[in-house]
Amino acid sequence: MTAALPVLRDVPPKDETKAGNYFVSNYPPYSLWNAAAVSEAHAVFDRPPASSNPLGVYIHIPFCRKRCHFCYFKVYTDKNASEVESYLDAVVDELALYAAKPFLGGRKPAFIYFGGGTPSYISSTQLGRMVERMKKLLPWDQAREIAFECEPGTITEGKLRAIRDIGVTRLSLGIENFNDAILKANGRAHESKEIGRAYDMARTIGFRQVNIDLIAGMVGETDENWRDCVRRTIEMEPDSVTIYQMEIPYNTTIFKEMKAHGESVAPVAEWSVKRDWVRYAFSEFEARGWKIGSAYTAVRDPANASFLYRDMLWEGADMLGLGVASFSHAQGTHYQNEHEFETYRSRLQRGELPVFRALTPTAEERMIREFVLQMKRGGVNARYFLDKFGVDVRARFAEPLEKLRGEGLLSSEAGAVGLNRDGLLQVDRLLPEFFKPEHRVARRV
Repeated sequence: MTAALPVLRDVPPKDETKAGNYFVSNYPPYSLWNAAAVSEAHAVFDRPPASSNPLGVYIHIPFCRKRCHFCYFKVYTDKNASEVESYLDAVVDELALYAAKPFLGGRKPAFIYFGGGTPSYISSTQLGRMVERMKKLLPWDQAREIAFECEPGTITEGKLRAIRDIGVTRLSLGIENFNDAILKANGRAHESKEIGRAYDMARTIGFRQVNIDLIAGMVGETDENWRDCVRRTIEMEPDSVTIYQMEIPYNTTIFKEMKAHGESVAPVAEWSVKRDWVRYAFSEFEARGWKIGSAYTAVRDPANASFLYRDMLWEGADMLGLGVASFSHAQGTHYQNEHEFETYRSRLQRGELPVFRALTPTAEERMIREFVLQMKRGGVNARYFLDKFGVDVRARFAEPLEKLRGEGLLSSEAGAVGLNRDGLLQVDRLLPEFFKPEHRVARRV
């Protein structure tokens, strides 16, 4: 039996999608990070790690064939081959500066993540050359996961083999939707005919894990089409699926169009409808034995699918972010790189680390960060927080937990600190309840 889908027709607006950042990816909010704290990041680089905290590396490849209308990341569609080459050289130069710092302390990365932009935009030769140089500076032989984002239209068999040959274990295909009209309306570069071709090649070449990304609530989405997207996803049998609910940050093309026309409500489904679409997808996956791993993920077989980049970050791992506008976390200090292409490159050409802004949270804020991020799994282990931070989260967050209980959003499981399915599907709306009061109204970017 399939779950019922929401019906958009004749439903009065209750929770329209308006502009702004809904998704919680860190804490304290990015808007509180500042240039005055950059010296705190440099102080971290100059001392050995205080513990055996895991290390990860994020590599930002900011190039795309087109800019999606909903995209708010730092991406470029106008760079020529020489500019791309010089950028990749700068990323290696950045790693070389870090490799000489005590901060790394002889550690090797437990996970590597190639994000973007579109990492699969660059050529096989460019990728191989960059990775070869990076491995000489920071060997990857102990990495348990190497994840790589791809856009279906940039995939060839030769490129996929090159991606596999650098050690990628988790390939993520940015499908988003299977409908050509919806892909076009949202500014996606690929077409539906490229999806199956790219997926079949990835399976033939033999990646350990293939994930596909979907977005619930893109411009033009309908009940019928979303049902078809879920059906086609199930037929493909990926190892895991990631589903995001469409939001409209301020620096997107959609927001600019809204502003130009004096509109405050985005031309996408209401939040309640988007949640119901994800609920439907999760129910269909669960009916076939899949497991729900977080507010956004479903896995076909947990024994053969993982996402260490997410899980280790949510448990406080250090992450070295390389590339323009990249975010990092080092020994309790957050920092971000220069967010403009030329500024990033020029600082590295002068032999400087391109740190732009930073923040060192208090011990309490570090605890809150891990709590809110781990709640995205649907719940937290109270013992973990007692052992690591000396905090009983049931007592510390008694008031917001009681509020959520009154709204019927908490899990009824005995002894659990967690959310039921209704709560999980709107977790990003609920997480500010656990922020310090002065941070609840701060912008998240």
